[in-house]
Amino acid sequence: MNKIYKISLAALIIIISLFLVAFGRRPAPTPPIADKIPKADTLFGIVRVDNYYWLRDRNDPKVLEYLKAENKYTDAMMKPAESLKKKLYKEMVSRIKETDLSVPVKWGDYFYYSRTEKGKQYRIYCRKKGNLKAKEEILLDVNELAKGKDFYQLGVYKVSPNHKLLAFAFDTTGGERYTLRIKDLDNGTLYPDIIDSVSTSFEWANDNNTFFYTTTDSAWRPYRLYKHRLGDSVSNDLLVYQENDPTFSLDIGKSKSEAYLFLELGSETSSEVYFLNADNPDGKFKMIYPRQKDMEYYPYHHGDYFYIVTNDSAKNFKLMKAPISNPSKKNWEVVIPNRKDVKLDGVDLFKDYMVIYEREGGLKQMRIEKFATGEIRKVDFPEPVYTFWAGENPEYDTKTLRFNYTSLITPRSVYDYDMLTGERKLLKQQEVLGGYDPKQYRSEKLFAVASDSTLIPISMVYKKGVVRNGNTPLYLTGYGAYGISFDPYFSSSRLSLLDRGFIYAIAHIRGGGEMGRYWYDDGKLLKKKNTFTDFIAVAEYLINQRYTSPQKLVISGGSAGGLLIGAVVDMRPDLFKAAVLDVPFVDVLNTMLDPSIPLTVGEYDEWGNPHKKKYFDYIFSYSPYDNIKAQNYPNMLIFAGLNDTRVQYWEPAKFTAKLRALKTDDNLLLLKVNMEAGHGGASGRYDFLKEIAFEYAFILKVLGINN
Repeated sequence: MNKIYKISLAALIIIISLFLVAFGRRPAPTPPIADKIPKADTLFGIVRVDNYYWLRDRNDPKVLEYLKAENKYTDAMMKPAESLKKKLYKEMVSRIKETDLSVPVKWGDYFYYSRTEKGKQYRIYCRKKGNLKAKEEILLDVNELAKGKDFYQLGVYKVSPNHKLLAFAFDTTGGERYTLRIKDLDNGTLYPDIIDSVSTSFEWANDNNTFFYTTTDSAWRPYRLYKHRLGDSVSNDLLVYQENDPTFSLDIGKSKSEAYLFLELGSETSSEVYFLNADNPDGKFKMIYPRQKDMEYYPYHHGDYFYIVTNDSAKNFKLMKAPISNPSKKNWEVVIPNRKDVKLDGVDLFKDYMVIYEREGGLKQMRIEKFATGEIRKVDFPEPVYTFWAGENPEYDTKTLRFNYTSLITPRSVYDYDMLTGERKLLKQQEVLGGYDPKQYRSEKLFAVASDSTLIPISMVYKKGVVRNGNTPLYLTGYGAYGISFDPYFSSSRLSLLDRGFIYAIAHIRGGGEMGRYWYDDGKLLKKKNTFTDFIAVAEYLINQRYTSPQKLVISGGSAGGLLIGAVVDMRPDLFKAAVLDVPFVDVLNTMLDPSIPLTVGEYDEWGNPHKKKYFDYIFSYSPYDNIKAQNYPNMLIFAGLNDTRVQYWEPAKFTAKLRALKTDDNLLLLKVNMEAGHGGASGRYDFLKEIAFEYAFILKVLGINN
């Protein structure tokens, strides 16, 4: 072809896009598949042809060209909403206190905290010695470290027991492989020790000279534990342990007492733990109990005992204790028995107190027991829908518990709780600028009935005055995987929807952990479809009860929650006006058939191994990519990260391409690929808000809300 007529596919798409946008039409990028060979395979007698398999090759210039073309097309289609996006971003920034300070945490002679400064993307980590009026010492200014980089994320930040050294590890791509450095806090210099390709698991030994770190295999699985001494060559680091079972990952931790290091090995359903006196880093790790199928256990140290949270013959977990001198299972004694309606999430052990974290009726609970007397005090929370989590509590010998509390209408609040008297003190509540008044909003808890009569909890928030007439825009989200609970939390960014008359709702569907371990088990493996039908039941309930209508209902989910959204738009596209899929796990069958992809083998216990027919058939029946068909779909915005190791970029890219080829509607279908980030999206706080503003602008655009 003569050079004068040569034009790249990307350029052609953009020229056509801009031309058609000017006339109000919606062009669609077309992947250049003519010169690509589809991938075909046959398994269990089923022939599958993947026309977009070639998108996996990130080294193919046409792949990058296509992804960039999608980005340019997305920008072109969102051009009419540019001023709205800027308005939303300005609103979001105006609500945050840009120059702010975290609540200092006392550890030893120091008070540790972080702060932010207006205009800067990242936190500055600091401390003061003796009291809060002392001179500030900056330990790490992430803004300085991130200069000239599109992405910067800390994976390790850990001060040594003597407070003289800081270990930190950073990732500059979003690919979740970190570089580990050690800083001398006395003089501010960096040690020459540089360790590349580490994961986020790290611990100091008590000699302040030895530390343990983990590395990953080609599938990004933490599988090796190394020991390093400051000043030694990294090449001489001792390999302490290597986990060869590809379904198990490795972690290193330390007890709150700082007496023991724990080498923890875990799969989706089993665990195995070794312990070592932290004063003796050259000693040998000893096993507490060998791994056993479908048995998890998690140890904590107190005095002469390990306290062990386990699901051994206890679906909702129980608490045991065993002597450190011989912690074999035969010596385990029951401290808190298994209860059908209460799940034991974990414990926190202090010198004189045990904090017990539980979940009952879909809500987190907290009880505190005094070791000396056995007296138990329950910590009450004031709202019907809320969540809390433990704060930083580095000191073992204390009667003060730090925890964080929030709800759909209460900003994050930091409390100190006196475990002796039961008195709680509010130290700080997230400041929401611009006159936010929680009394103007209402949160409530509802229940939808699933197809098998199971009651599905719904957490909801809206601004008072919203009318239940079926004409209210509603943003419905969910997750429903790995036993992870989607607990209700406050978001100042969300106010941009609530103040425009939206209802925000969370569907607490099966597959999550909100209602205990039974809830999780009923939404995984060969019961995974419960997750999707639960979500559909919630959507139908909200429509039938006139909270919203299909013309006003927007749904959203990320990662495994993106799988959820992908599945329900395949199953019931008529229920939704728009869908947002954030780094969605939508190519489930292909990914789970490929053990070379990071995290695949370790997740057989979650999704099933499709090399076995019963799992192949079941996953094939719901995998969003495999179930795209010629039908109308909602307006859709799909996010991807080029460096994502958890959900590879090609999953949302393939999903988008196949949708373009098969869907029969003229609704918006946009793919936005972050070319510099991974699974978590943008690393800077302002860039993160820009991503939210973009999503909200898309939602408002398709709903015809222009202000």
